[in-house]
Amino acid sequence: MTGAIADLKWEVLLRYRYIEIIAQWEGRLTTNHLCSMFGIKRQQASRDINQYKELAPHNLAYDTKLKGYTPSSDFKPVFTAGFVDEYLNLLDSHSLLEGFVERVELPSPNTQVVRAPSRRADPDVVRKIVEACRKHQRLELVYASFKHPEGEERIVSPHTLVSSGYRWHVRAYCESNREFRDFVLARILECGELHGEPLVEPNEDLMWQNEIELKLIPNPSLTPAQQAMVRLERCFEDSEMLISTRRALAIYLLQLMQVPTAPLKKDEDQNPAAFPIVLADYDQVQELSFDNTAEKAANT
Repeated sequence: MTGAIADLKWEVLLRYRYIEIIAQWEGRLTTNHLCSMFGIKRQQASRDINQYKELAPHNLAYDTKLKGYTPSSDFKPVFTAGFVDEYLNLLDSHSLLEGFVERVELPSPNTQVVRAPSRRADPDVVRKIVEACRKHQRLELVYASFKHPEGEERIVSPHTLVSSGYRWHVRAYCESNREFRDFVLARILECGELHGEPLVEPNEDLMWQNEIELKLIPNPSLTPAQQAMVRLERCFEDSEMLISTRRALAIYLLQLMQVPTAPLKKDEDQNPAAFPIVLADYDQVQELSFDNTAEKAANT
């Protein structure tokens, strides 16, 4: 098997990888998926699926009702690692080549990428969430939190899968709390049935719909030379950097950029190199707090 895979052309490997990702995480694969993604004819797409089945004979089963291939009960990834990040990165238009980059002849071998360990995600759960988002439906699920570590039943109306840069969550209206919140995928223990149209439409998620402009500056406690270095390193076009983002994502963006989400305390301010970038005005994020983020959803 390894030898057969090693002899495959690069573009064929990409298509097999795509077949595997879509089948595992969406639960239905058709020739249209391949035709749309790679701009190939239906005949070629059918040939790719059949050839994939020869290399992974126990992975796909044809469902006449769905008119497509579904992952079999014996599904085992062959061309992917089977991590949810592969599917979610694909949705986010990130690199489809992740996991096969060692096959590329890079100009220099002196390259190393630091990757955080993948977080758990059940394919059945992800498929159900994707289905609820696409069909615009309410979804029953069991969600674990520090308050309810064993899991608590909730009914939510999901509308968007989101990467915060260090984990994935789904933005959804929570009927228990009567507000939009972020639910960490790794803490969704199981999903139940779909329950029809949502009680609250996604366009009523004002934290999601509205944007905020963040003004970032070098830490004023740094020396002028240090501030200049920070502006150069972080690609400042001027003395400040302006970044627009959804209000619901502002806190995550600041955390990803290692920008304090609240004014520095006196002891923190004594080591400005630890926080080279700060917000010019912290009043604009005080109203955001963590009330509508995964931090709260994960703990209540």
